[in-house]
Amino acid sequence: MTNDKPVKGPASYFPSIEAKYGFPIQHWLDLLATQTELKHMEMVAWLKSEHQMGHGHANALVAYFRNQNGV
Repeated sequence: MTNDKPVKGPASYFPSIEAKYGFPIQHWLDLLATQTELKHMEMVAWLKSEHQMGHGHANALVAYFRNQNGV
């Protein structure tokens, strides 16, 4: 028996983000690390405007980033 539990929350978007935008998740997390002075929705807007990312994908990345980094 395996421990393959379905991924939930923001990380559930990661496979489709990597497939659609062609970069690993760490690429996006590294970019967000340069924008820590921004609030959550400002980070989302930045990903959307500067990297043409869809709202759901941007929001998932920001939520994950802020949760992991205590921002």
